[in-house]
Amino acid sequence: MSTVKERLAALGLTLPKAAAPVANYVPFVRSGNLVVVSGQLCLGPDGKLDPAHIGKLGAEVSPEAGIAAARLCGLNVLAQVEAAVGDLDRGVVQCVRLGGFINAVPSFAGLAPIMNGASDLMVAVLGDRGRHARATVGVAELPLDAAVEVEAIFEVR
Repeated sequence: MSTVKERLAALGLTLPKAAAPVANYVPFVRSGNLVVVSGQLCLGPDGKLDPAHIGKLGAEVSPEAGIAAARLCGLNVLAQVEAAVGDLDRGVVQCVRLGGFINAVPSFAGLAPIMNGASDLMVAVLGDRGRHARATVGVAELPLDAAVEVEAIFEVR
């Protein structure tokens, strides 16, 4: 069985440094055997938003860029979970839930495929431990005009 880091490397990915909060909240809260991760934006490895991930799906942001943005959000979620538990292989029991917020024009109906960028990443990296319940909603605006934001709940050891 391969490790999380090996699976990430096989996908050509590495976990970024866990992002610091930009307002009056914490990036995650650990309560018992749960870690609740605050909404993570689609920040790249440099900690910045790629111009392709700024704006609304159905307008400035293409579906392909939206999927990539959701995947980046998923990576940032995993970075927060790693910060909470220290080791994703030993610490994560299950990704319980992902919540996706898609910055979209009112007529954009393709929300679920965009959120698959994060969902598919969880399964690719964590295997069956990455299968989760999910909610995906379209929103009028997100911080920094990001295309996607993802929050999560994990069961941990």
